[in-house]
Amino acid sequence: MKNYKMIISYDGSRYYGWEHQPNTELTIQGKLEAVLAEMIGNPVEVIGAGRTDAGVHAKAMVANVHMETSMSEKEICDYMNRYLPEDICIREVKVAGERFHSRYNAMGKTYCYTCYVGDKKPVFNRKYVYVPDHIPDITRMRKAAGYLVGEHDFKSFCGNPKMKKSTVREIYSIDITQSGSYMNMTYHGSGFLQYMIRILSGTLLEVGFGKRTPESMVELLEAKERAKAGFTAPAKGLCLLKVDYYKSIND
Repeated sequence: MKNYKMIISYDGSRYYGWEHQPNTELTIQGKLEAVLAEMIGNPVEVIGAGRTDAGVHAKAMVANVHMETSMSEKEICDYMNRYLPEDICIREVKVAGERFHSRYNAMGKTYCYTCYVGDKKPVFNRKYVYVPDHIPDITRMRKAAGYLVGEHDFKSFCGNPKMKKSTVREIYSIDITQSGSYMNMTYHGSGFLQYMIRILSGTLLEVGFGKRTPESMVELLEAKERAKAGFTAPAKGLCLLKVDYYKSIND
């Protein structure tokens, strides 16, 4: 039995997130496992690098699965793309080391939250961007983001009130850029709490709208209270771009 590493792209619009959910087959993990089970004739468990929420997209989710098959890596990839829905694509399949674990071995993730700030409706990109009611001040947002970079307790930005594990995370960088009518907030960090990026994005947007000061981020981090942070930005604007691993881990 070999350990296969997969890189996956998906449009999360119609799915209830990555992870299995009761009473629905519309999860990314569920669709992948169903196709692989049909391919090899046995049930399998696909382990993802993270658990993206309902409606969140991914350009390069990483997953691994242990299974026994005589098919080549390319044949597995081709088979999966043939039978998966059109909104899920396997970009790569390759044999990984026996000890490779897509979630436990991940050392960092990069996400991008996209807002549309143009004056016309983004008809063809409407499922992948958030359209705020006002144009935010990016300079103010960048200043606020500077207070969030580093290792902090992000409890104020955690959407799970029952979280018992540590809410300390490290954000390596937050880059806020605008290209034409699109504004991107790109987050690179060691890992993220449930809804954390969407709450961070909503809070930074409120700074951009003038509802908060950039300096108030310090108080928010110290407060450790979700109710004091900003709104949770809609899922559709969020996309997982990359998962980081040490090179030797893949061997």
